[in-house]
Amino acid sequence: MTNTAISPDQTNTPFLIENDTGYQAWRKRKLTAYPTSLGELLVEIKDPRTLTSDEHAAIQQRLQKANMAIYISETGDDPDPEIPLSLGRAFGAKSLNHNWLSDDTGLTSLKVAADGVRQQYIPYSNRPIKWHTDGYYNRPDQQIHSLLLHCVESAGQGGENALLDHEIAYILLRDQNPAFISALMGPDVMTIPPRMNMGEIARQEETGPVFSIMPCGNLHMRYTIRKRHVVWSDDPLTLEALAALGEILNSDSPYIFRGRLEAGMGLISNNILHDRTAFTDDEQGVRHLYRARYYDRLKGTGIEQYL
Repeated sequence: MTNTAISPDQTNTPFLIENDTGYQAWRKRKLTAYPTSLGELLVEIKDPRTLTSDEHAAIQQRLQKANMAIYISETGDDPDPEIPLSLGRAFGAKSLNHNWLSDDTGLTSLKVAADGVRQQYIPYSNRPIKWHTDGYYNRPDQQIHSLLLHCVESAGQGGENALLDHEIAYILLRDQNPAFISALMGPDVMTIPPRMNMGEIARQEETGPVFSIMPCGNLHMRYTIRKRHVVWSDDPLTLEALAALGEILNSDSPYIFRGRLEAGMGLISNNILHDRTAFTDDEQGVRHLYRARYYDRLKGTGIEQYL
């Protein structure tokens, strides 16, 4: 996730602790006119498969400012997988993460699984999912840089999401103590133990940072607030930084947006921090979301717009 050699873009990035001048200039621009409500992230569109230029521009503007946008389409409960796939392509996301539980299309159908291997994993349950970024357990060369959720049908009750731009989380932590950022950029801060299957290793152990700077200068974050299946460095400063991040995520910060996707709605983002409340399927609705994870960052939404 980080290069041993520092590229020119990494040297110029405001995410480098040594570049305080660049950080202060970026921070000012980032926070100017930043959304203050979920409503400011919403874009009404007709069909994600055929965006108009105005619809595309409206979504792009929100992605550039907040790393996320929420669309409200007229597709309703149409289960066509091309709805999210077309939208991803429209914003430069093409390299799908075909994980072992995904559909043939590369999308993952998030539904409650009553049996089979899926029932062992929390995304296929109706239990709450705590704060995380997607793919935090992936190999360094397969990190998830963008995430799309499309709702085919919402649950009868519950299933709301909370959303926080990872760049805002960076700002809030750096403003508290720049040393928190240095600690969370450590190469061995976060370790995900191997996933075992029938006594054999199905996924290798992965150790790496929380925050990292990509070769192009953009900020990447891998994180989960879960206490199980993660081993944190016991360095005192790291633990203090993690506690500070936990306080932010559990606060009523105006930068945290909360809402529920209904049929035809979706979230497109640069793999921001998010969670999900518990839900109940009933005659009013059986929750079904498509999830698309990409190795690409969404086009035109990086640090280049600030430099």
